[in-house]
Amino acid sequence: MNLTLYKREWKANWVMLVIFMGVLTMYATMIVSMFDPEMGDSLKVMAESMPEVFAAFGMADVGQTLLEFVTGYLYGILLTAFPAVYIIILANRLVAKYVDNGSMVYLLSGPQKRAKIVQTQAVFMVTSLAVMLVYVMGVIWMTSEMLFPNELEMGAFLRVNAGLFGLWILLGGVCFLCSCIWNESKTAIGISSAVVVYSVLVQMISQVGDKFENLKYATPMTLFSVDGLIANDGEAWAMCVVMYGVGIVCFAAGMQIFKRKNLPL
Repeated sequence: MNLTLYKREWKANWVMLVIFMGVLTMYATMIVSMFDPEMGDSLKVMAESMPEVFAAFGMADVGQTLLEFVTGYLYGILLTAFPAVYIIILANRLVAKYVDNGSMVYLLSGPQKRAKIVQTQAVFMVTSLAVMLVYVMGVIWMTSEMLFPNELEMGAFLRVNAGLFGLWILLGGVCFLCSCIWNESKTAIGISSAVVVYSVLVQMISQVGDKFENLKYATPMTLFSVDGLIANDGEAWAMCVVMYGVGIVCFAAGMQIFKRKNLPL
Protein backbone atom coordinates (compact mmCIF):
# COMPACT_ATOMS: atom_id res chain seq x y z
CA MET A 1 0.00 0.00 0.00
CA ASN A 2 1.14 3.54 -0.77
CA LEU A 3 0.98 5.27 2.62
CA THR A 4 1.48 8.74 1.12
CA LEU A 5 -1.48 8.29 -1.24
CA TYR A 6 -3.55 6.81 1.59
CA LYS A 7 -2.94 9.90 3.74
CA ARG A 8 -3.70 12.15 0.77
CA GLU A 9 -7.09 10.49 0.30
CA TRP A 10 -7.96 11.17 3.93
CA LYS A 11 -7.05 14.83 3.46
CA ALA A 12 -9.08 15.02 0.25
CA ASN A 13 -12.19 13.20 1.47
CA TRP A 14 -12.52 13.78 5.21
CA VAL A 15 -14.88 16.75 4.76
CA MET A 16 -17.30 14.67 2.69
CA LEU A 17 -17.13 11.87 5.26
CA VAL A 18 -17.84 14.29 8.11
CA ILE A 19 -20.83 15.75 6.24
CA PHE A 20 -22.38 12.32 5.72
CA MET A 21 -21.69 11.31 9.32
CA GLY A 22 -23.22 14.58 10.49
CA VAL A 23 -26.46 13.90 8.62
CA LEU A 24 -26.55 10.32 9.93
CA THR A 25 -25.98 11.69 13.45
CA MET A 26 -29.07 13.87 13.09
CA TYR A 27 -31.24 10.98 11.93
CA ALA A 28 -29.85 8.50 14.47
CA THR A 29 -30.32 10.74 17.50
CA MET A 30 -33.77 11.81 16.31
CA ILE A 31 -34.98 8.24 15.79
CA VAL A 32 -33.62 6.97 19.11
CA SER A 33 -35.14 9.90 21.00
CA MET A 34 -38.54 9.17 19.42
CA PHE A 35 -38.71 5.72 21.01
CA ASP A 36 -41.61 5.28 23.39
CA PRO A 37 -43.12 1.85 24.06
CA GLU A 38 -46.49 3.51 24.64
CA MET A 39 -46.43 4.86 21.08
CA GLY A 40 -46.64 1.37 19.64
CA ASP A 41 -50.39 1.48 19.11
CA SER A 42 -50.25 4.96 17.54
CA LEU A 43 -47.52 3.89 15.11
CA LYS A 44 -49.49 0.77 14.29
CA VAL A 45 -52.52 2.89 13.42
CA MET A 46 -50.37 5.09 11.19
CA ALA A 47 -48.88 2.05 9.46
CA GLU A 48 -52.35 0.64 8.85
CA SER A 49 -53.49 3.92 7.32
CA MET A 50 -50.59 3.95 4.83
CA PRO A 51 -49.47 0.30 4.62
CA GLU A 52 -47.77 0.55 1.23
CA VAL A 53 -45.68 3.57 2.21
CA PHE A 54 -44.57 2.11 5.54
CA ALA A 55 -43.83 -1.26 3.96
CA ALA A 56 -41.76 0.27 1.16
CA PHE A 57 -39.47 1.90 3.70
CA GLY A 58 -39.23 -1.25 5.81
CA MET A 59 -41.31 0.21 8.64
CA ALA A 60 -44.43 -1.94 8.45
CA ASP A 61 -43.65 -3.47 11.84
CA VAL A 62 -41.17 -1.55 13.98
CA GLY A 63 -41.75 -3.75 17.03
CA GLN A 64 -41.88 -2.86 20.71
CA THR A 65 -38.27 -2.96 21.88
CA LEU A 66 -35.70 -0.21 21.42
CA LEU A 67 -33.63 -2.37 19.07
CA GLU A 68 -36.64 -3.24 16.90
CA PHE A 69 -37.66 0.42 16.79
CA VAL A 70 -34.18 1.64 15.83
CA THR A 71 -33.56 -1.04 13.20
CA GLY A 72 -37.05 -0.57 11.79
CA TYR A 73 -36.67 3.14 11.21
CA LEU A 74 -32.93 3.44 10.55
CA TYR A 75 -31.74 0.21 8.95
CA GLY A 76 -34.52 -0.17 6.42
CA ILE A 77 -33.57 2.74 4.16
CA LEU A 78 -31.62 5.51 5.92
CA LEU A 79 -28.51 3.45 6.74
CA THR A 80 -28.54 1.65 3.41
CA ALA A 81 -29.51 4.20 0.76
CA PHE A 82 -27.85 7.29 2.24
CA PRO A 83 -24.38 5.72 2.74
CA ALA A 84 -24.76 4.31 -0.77
CA VAL A 85 -24.61 7.89 -2.09
CA TYR A 86 -21.31 8.36 -0.26
CA ILE A 87 -20.04 5.09 -1.73
CA ILE A 88 -20.94 6.13 -5.29
CA ILE A 89 -19.18 9.49 -4.98
CA LEU A 90 -16.11 8.09 -3.23
CA ALA A 91 -15.62 5.18 -5.64
CA ASN A 92 -15.65 7.61 -8.55
CA ARG A 93 -13.14 9.92 -6.83
CA LEU A 94 -10.71 7.11 -6.05
CA VAL A 95 -10.12 5.78 -9.57
CA ALA A 96 -12.21 7.02 -12.51
CA LYS A 97 -11.86 10.71 -11.68
CA TYR A 98 -8.05 10.39 -11.53
CA VAL A 99 -8.03 8.81 -14.98
CA ASP A 100 -10.54 11.23 -16.44
CA ASN A 101 -8.81 14.44 -15.31
CA GLY A 102 -5.30 13.20 -16.08
CA SER A 103 -4.09 12.96 -12.47
CA MET A 104 -3.38 9.27 -12.91
CA VAL A 105 -0.44 10.29 -15.08
CA TYR A 106 1.13 11.93 -12.04
CA LEU A 107 0.44 8.96 -9.78
CA LEU A 108 2.00 6.49 -12.23
CA SER A 109 4.92 8.70 -13.22
CA GLY A 110 6.88 7.64 -10.13
CA PRO A 111 8.09 4.20 -9.16
CA GLN A 112 4.64 3.14 -7.98
CA LYS A 113 3.02 0.21 -9.75
CA ARG A 114 -0.62 0.16 -10.76
CA ALA A 115 -1.33 -2.63 -8.30
CA LYS A 116 -0.05 -0.59 -5.37
CA ILE A 117 -2.08 2.45 -6.40
CA VAL A 118 -5.39 0.66 -6.87
CA GLN A 119 -4.95 -1.48 -3.74
CA THR A 120 -4.40 1.67 -1.71
CA GLN A 121 -7.62 3.14 -3.07
CA ALA A 122 -9.57 -0.02 -2.22
CA VAL A 123 -8.16 -0.08 1.32
CA PHE A 124 -9.09 3.57 1.80
CA MET A 125 -12.69 2.93 0.74
CA VAL A 126 -13.07 0.00 3.15
CA THR A 127 -11.48 1.82 6.08
CA SER A 128 -13.54 4.98 5.52
CA LEU A 129 -16.71 2.86 5.52
CA ALA A 130 -15.52 1.18 8.72
CA VAL A 131 -15.00 4.60 10.32
CA MET A 132 -18.52 5.63 9.31
CA LEU A 133 -20.02 2.43 10.70
CA VAL A 134 -18.18 2.61 14.04
CA TYR A 135 -19.17 6.25 14.40
CA VAL A 136 -22.87 5.63 13.67
CA MET A 137 -22.91 2.65 16.03
CA GLY A 138 -21.34 4.80 18.72
CA VAL A 139 -23.91 7.56 18.23
CA ILE A 140 -26.83 5.13 18.44
CA TRP A 141 -25.38 3.37 21.49
CA MET A 142 -24.54 6.56 23.41
CA THR A 143 -27.91 8.16 22.65
CA SER A 144 -29.67 4.97 23.72
CA GLU A 145 -27.70 4.78 26.98
CA MET A 146 -28.40 8.41 27.81
CA LEU A 147 -32.14 8.20 27.14
CA PHE A 148 -32.93 4.51 27.74
CA PRO A 149 -30.16 2.91 29.84
CA ASN A 150 -29.52 -0.80 29.25
CA GLU A 151 -32.49 -1.19 26.86
CA LEU A 152 -30.44 -1.72 23.70
CA GLU A 153 -29.68 -5.42 23.13
CA MET A 154 -25.98 -5.18 22.34
CA GLY A 155 -25.48 -8.69 20.97
CA ALA A 156 -28.25 -8.34 18.40
CA PHE A 157 -27.22 -4.72 17.71
CA LEU A 158 -23.69 -5.84 16.82
CA ARG A 159 -25.01 -8.63 14.61
CA VAL A 160 -27.21 -6.22 12.65
CA ASN A 161 -24.28 -3.86 12.11
CA ALA A 162 -22.08 -6.72 10.94
CA GLY A 163 -24.72 -7.34 8.28
CA LEU A 164 -24.99 -3.65 7.45
CA PHE A 165 -21.24 -3.44 6.88
CA GLY A 166 -21.48 -6.47 4.60
CA LEU A 167 -24.06 -4.61 2.50
CA TRP A 168 -21.81 -1.54 2.37
CA ILE A 169 -18.88 -3.72 1.27
CA LEU A 170 -21.04 -5.24 -1.46
CA LEU A 171 -22.16 -1.83 -2.76
CA GLY A 172 -18.64 -0.49 -2.38
CA GLY A 173 -17.21 -3.38 -4.38
CA VAL A 174 -19.72 -2.89 -7.20
CA CYS A 175 -19.11 0.87 -7.41
CA PHE A 176 -15.34 0.41 -7.17
CA LEU A 177 -15.51 -2.13 -10.00
CA CYS A 178 -17.40 0.38 -12.17
CA SER A 179 -14.80 3.05 -11.38
CA CYS A 180 -12.01 0.69 -12.46
CA ILE A 181 -13.71 -0.42 -15.67
CA TRP A 182 -14.65 2.94 -17.19
CA ASN A 183 -12.18 5.75 -17.81
CA GLU A 184 -14.74 8.56 -18.00
CA SER A 185 -15.93 9.76 -14.63
CA LYS A 186 -19.48 10.48 -15.81
CA THR A 187 -19.84 6.96 -17.20
CA ALA A 188 -18.51 5.29 -14.06
CA ILE A 189 -20.68 7.31 -11.70
CA GLY A 190 -23.72 6.97 -13.98
CA ILE A 191 -23.56 3.18 -14.15
CA SER A 192 -22.78 2.70 -10.45
CA SER A 193 -25.64 5.08 -9.58
CA ALA A 194 -28.00 3.14 -11.83
CA VAL A 195 -27.07 -0.15 -10.16
CA VAL A 196 -27.55 1.22 -6.64
CA VAL A 197 -30.80 3.08 -7.41
CA TYR A 198 -32.19 -0.01 -9.12
CA SER A 199 -31.31 -2.18 -6.11
CA VAL A 200 -32.92 0.21 -3.62
CA LEU A 201 -36.09 0.79 -5.66
CA VAL A 202 -36.65 -2.90 -6.35
CA GLN A 203 -36.18 -3.64 -2.65
CA MET A 204 -38.77 -0.99 -1.74
CA ILE A 205 -41.27 -2.27 -4.31
CA SER A 206 -40.81 -5.88 -3.17
CA GLN A 207 -41.91 -4.91 0.34
CA VAL A 208 -45.16 -3.24 -0.72
CA GLY A 209 -47.28 -6.38 -0.97
CA ASP A 210 -47.53 -10.06 -1.90
CA LYS A 211 -47.99 -9.12 -5.56
CA PHE A 212 -44.39 -7.87 -5.80
CA GLU A 213 -42.79 -10.13 -3.20
CA ASN A 214 -40.82 -12.16 -5.74
CA LEU A 215 -38.95 -9.02 -6.76
CA LYS A 216 -36.85 -9.44 -3.63
CA TYR A 217 -34.85 -12.04 -5.55
CA ALA A 218 -33.89 -9.40 -8.12
CA THR A 219 -31.95 -7.15 -5.73
CA PRO A 220 -28.90 -7.78 -3.54
CA MET A 221 -30.44 -5.63 -0.79
CA THR A 222 -32.52 -8.64 0.23
CA LEU A 223 -29.34 -10.33 1.45
CA PHE A 224 -29.35 -7.92 4.41
CA SER A 225 -31.88 -9.56 6.74
CA VAL A 226 -32.27 -7.36 9.82
CA ASP A 227 -34.85 -9.58 11.51
CA GLY A 228 -32.80 -12.68 10.78
CA LEU A 229 -29.65 -11.20 12.29
CA ILE A 230 -31.54 -10.03 15.37
CA ALA A 231 -32.78 -13.61 15.83
CA ASN A 232 -29.26 -14.94 15.10
CA ASP A 233 -30.68 -17.02 12.26
CA GLY A 234 -28.27 -19.22 10.31
CA GLU A 235 -29.75 -18.29 6.93
CA ALA A 236 -29.27 -14.58 7.70
CA TRP A 237 -25.61 -15.24 8.52
CA ALA A 238 -25.21 -17.20 5.27
CA MET A 239 -26.59 -14.26 3.28
CA CYS A 240 -24.26 -11.99 5.22
CA VAL A 241 -21.28 -14.10 4.14
CA VAL A 242 -22.51 -13.86 0.54
CA MET A 243 -22.55 -10.05 0.77
CA TYR A 244 -18.97 -9.94 2.03
CA GLY A 245 -17.91 -12.50 -0.57
CA VAL A 246 -19.47 -10.68 -3.52
CA GLY A 247 -18.05 -7.36 -2.33
CA ILE A 248 -14.52 -8.76 -2.00
CA VAL A 249 -14.76 -10.41 -5.42
CA CYS A 250 -15.86 -7.10 -6.98
CA PHE A 251 -12.97 -5.24 -5.33
CA ALA A 252 -10.52 -7.90 -6.54
CA ALA A 253 -11.98 -7.88 -10.06
CA GLY A 254 -11.76 -4.09 -10.21
CA MET A 255 -8.11 -4.14 -9.19
CA GLN A 256 -7.24 -6.79 -11.76
CA ILE A 257 -9.05 -4.92 -14.54
CA PHE A 258 -7.32 -1.66 -13.64
CA LYS A 259 -3.89 -3.32 -13.67
CA ARG A 260 -4.41 -4.75 -17.16
CA LYS A 261 -6.46 -2.18 -19.10
CA ASN A 262 -5.15 0.51 -21.43
CA LEU A 263 -5.20 3.93 -19.80
CA PRO A 264 -5.48 7.22 -21.73
CA LEU A 265 -2.24 8.57 -20.27
